[in-house]
Amino acid sequence: MSSATTTRPATTGAPPEAVRAPGRRPARRSGAALRALPPVAALALVFLHPLALVVWQSFSPEGGGRSTAPYAQVLAEASFRDALVTTVGIAAGATAGAVVLGSVLALIIAFVPFPGGRAVARFIDVFLSFPSFLITLALLFLYGTVGVANGLWTNVTGAASGPFDFLHTPWGVLLAEVTYFTPFVMRPLLAAFAQMETGQLEAAASLGARPARIVRTVILPEALPQLAAGGALVLVMCLNEFGIVLFTGAKGVVTLPVLVYTKAILDGDYTGACVVAVVNVALSVALYALYRYVMARTAAGGHRRAAA
Repeated sequence: MSSATTTRPATTGAPPEAVRAPGRRPARRSGAALRALPPVAALALVFLHPLALVVWQSFSPEGGGRSTAPYAQVLAEASFRDALVTTVGIAAGATAGAVVLGSVLALIIAFVPFPGGRAVARFIDVFLSFPSFLITLALLFLYGTVGVANGLWTNVTGAASGPFDFLHTPWGVLLAEVTYFTPFVMRPLLAAFAQMETGQLEAAASLGARPARIVRTVILPEALPQLAAGGALVLVMCLNEFGIVLFTGAKGVVTLPVLVYTKAILDGDYTGACVVAVVNVALSVALYALYRYVMARTAAGGHRRAAA
């Protein structure tokens, strides 16, 4: 008995796994890292490698070597500055319009009973799969120079042309983007409204709150993360939208994606196109990082209010 007592390990109370296999956890972590290596390598090959090539080409002037001269040249061009202002302005306007319109429509579908409400909600899911140029073609069919609206006007009044001639302007691009991107705001809002407890709404109504106040003080604060997520997604997608601008035929509207196409395909300036593309990507990533920061601060504030 005494010999058994002296040879017992001094780890009384420790888990058996810790005594028998002290190196199992590091081995498990290394195994997980090895299993994650193939998908990470595939993602890097598919996504990061083309981006690295674009960045590399943007530092390659025509004379050879590596230099920041292409950036200085492109950033000094008036066409680039105009495209940057146009891109940010249209993206901000389209995002604001989509957020407002999407919020109103989502509130109506979720809280105002009407026949076919579920069918409309399901159609939104299908609408998200539509290509952007399809919406542009539909607007051209309705409000184009030879569209339905102008045709009805000329038939009724006998005029030579109709009054609708805005699709080839920034307003036409803005209308098309708001129309196409509004469901991207509605979908997360509808999901948030579906999970909302009706007891809060009933309590607010029993206390005499009007519907507008209930929406402002109860519904929208609860759905603020989803609203911000939808708005941020729309903003980033509008910054990179190319098909809508191209299919509207708005020659005076040159955004950063259109400028990339112009420099690469029409002018043959691949280095300049890569510079504009890098700036466009950097702008999108910066906005996404800002969105993540704001959402983190919002979540932290919500946790502090809940704890209080």
